[in-house]
Amino acid sequence: MAEITASMVKELREKTDAPMMECKKALTEAAGDMAKAEEILRVKLGNKASKAAARVTAEGIVGTYLAADGKLAAMVELNCETDFVAKNDDFIGLAAKLAELVATQNPADVAALSALEIDGQSVEAVRTALVGKIGENMSVRRFARIEAKGQVASYVHAGAKIGVLVDVVGGDEQLAKDLAMHIAASKPKSLDASGVSQDLIDAERRIAIEKAREAGKPEAMLDKIAEGTVQKFLKEVTLLGQPFVKDDKQTIEALLKSKGASVASFVLYIVGEGIEKKVTDFAAEVAEQAAAAAKK
Repeated sequence: MAEITASMVKELREKTDAPMMECKKALTEAAGDMAKAEEILRVKLGNKASKAAARVTAEGIVGTYLAADGKLAAMVELNCETDFVAKNDDFIGLAAKLAELVATQNPADVAALSALEIDGQSVEAVRTALVGKIGENMSVRRFARIEAKGQVASYVHAGAKIGVLVDVVGGDEQLAKDLAMHIAASKPKSLDASGVSQDLIDAERRIAIEKAREAGKPEAMLDKIAEGTVQKFLKEVTLLGQPFVKDDKQTIEALLKSKGASVASFVLYIVGEGIEKKVTDFAAEVAEQAAAAAKK
């Protein structure tokens, strides 16, 4: 049997906010498999056990660029160590310049972007100089570029912690702005069901079956119940299936149809999403250093 350590229990608790003992039981049942333990907790505790999945765990901002004609746009996530630096004018300026470079130069990846030039210096040289000036590490995490089929709307929210680009074909400027704001608020994973990871769908199906089984539902009904749960999940995580934030009586799909419009694509960045950030226990660190000094 796999050893369940205190650090494993702590990690699962931070991911799920579930009680310590429930985390330990789930890890024991899952033989130490963290992902499986998280599924077990979701079966027992519902969606509360996955609320930390989208928690922002690193600092930084998104920088955006939108051409005047709305036909070309880009977005960059630039990370740093503290929120204080994320508000620094030089840091904010670098994010904006990087987004413009992505739009106009179309680099293949972060390494190619780092080799491009800003005012005669490579992006990497500019980044390194800024690190030296501010005294804090920073890195380009990812970027996206859209050559529009229609018109791109851009929206940045929460101190540039959330950024959206959405390419809308048809409709008007207000519709495009509303869609960008909706995406920032509702955080869809994809445009429609075809863009949702099969792993996510399979996980939802497994969880639904186990929850129904624990509730005493007949085995013959489990697949039907699971399918209903999966369809509900897909409506919640796909843009077209979501209820419009300004009018929850109609879906985004219905809204677009009423305006004779469609969404060609969208990009949503949440700064730090999925990044594990080291949390330092200052009191414990001081106590450890004091103990080490006493031994000397």
